[in-house]
Amino acid sequence: MELEFDYTVTTAHTFDSAVKRVEEEIEKGGMRVLHIHDVQKTLADKGFDRGPFKIIEFCSAPYADALLNADMRIGLCMPCKINVYTSGGQTAISGMRPGMLRQLFPDAPVGGIPEEIDQKIKTIIDNAKRP
Repeated sequence: MELEFDYTVTTAHTFDSAVKRVEEEIEKGGMRVLHIHDVQKTLADKGFDRGPFKIIEFCSAPYADALLNADMRIGLCMPCKINVYTSGGQTAISGMRPGMLRQLFPDAPVGGIPEEIDQKIKTIIDNAKRP
């Protein structure tokens, strides 16, 4: 079964409000925000013009440990990330679907973890987009 690579929605929230909502929903989901990359600022510092774009990195230590125990190379896909950006005048919230791990690491004994994380990411995104 092939999964979509991403789960992306648009929201009526402003860019800054959407970033804040994603942060809040990550914490409500029992995970921790590790870092927020301000891609717009980073690229502007190098002379590139880009609209608002932030990458929110977050983690759940129990999931991270279990996935690394299954295959250390899964660390290449960690931590989880949700992107918030503007495109065509709309604010978008986008996350990678963890079910992709099965396609990238077919022999790793990951159990139901990718599906559990996938559901958490979808819930975070869906809740963050709501008014």
